[in-house]
Amino acid sequence: MTQHTYELELSWTGNAGPGTTGYRDYRRDVLARSVGRPDLELSADRPFRGDPSRWNPELLLLAALSQCHLLSLLHMAVMHGVTVTGYEDTPLGTMRQVGLGGHFERVVLRPRVVVTDPEHVSLMPQLHQQAAEACFIAASVTFPVEHEPETVVAGIRP
Repeated sequence: MTQHTYELELSWTGNAGPGTTGYRDYRRDVLARSVGRPDLELSADRPFRGDPSRWNPELLLLAALSQCHLLSLLHMAVMHGVTVTGYEDTPLGTMRQVGLGGHFERVVLRPRVVVTDPEHVSLMPQLHQQAAEACFIAASVTFPVEHEPETVVAGIRP
């Protein structure tokens, strides 16, 4: 078994002066840093008094699930001799707020994958399933991560 460790630096930058003296007295701005990477300006989602121009935890979770599936699928494609030349996803997450907390109920990944060989289109559902099983992030969450993939062949318009 191989163990990997991840670390970053997270700083709250939203103290508007009085700190957390009241719910409306501070901003939800956060700065995330990791050596060798661009800084990420984060905040809460708008309904939680956050800055809508910044990334929020909910969007970052969707991005992590989507990217993990993408990277896993590309690996499976190589392993099966499938040439992928394009990949786009529009993931959708549904979260239910319960009191002060809440939880994601589900995420649907909707990848559109471009392959070069028409004969590989029928293999793609199997590769998506293998990618789903290999994705570390999806294996770490307690809600379903569903897939609605579409595969098209390069140069052929649907």
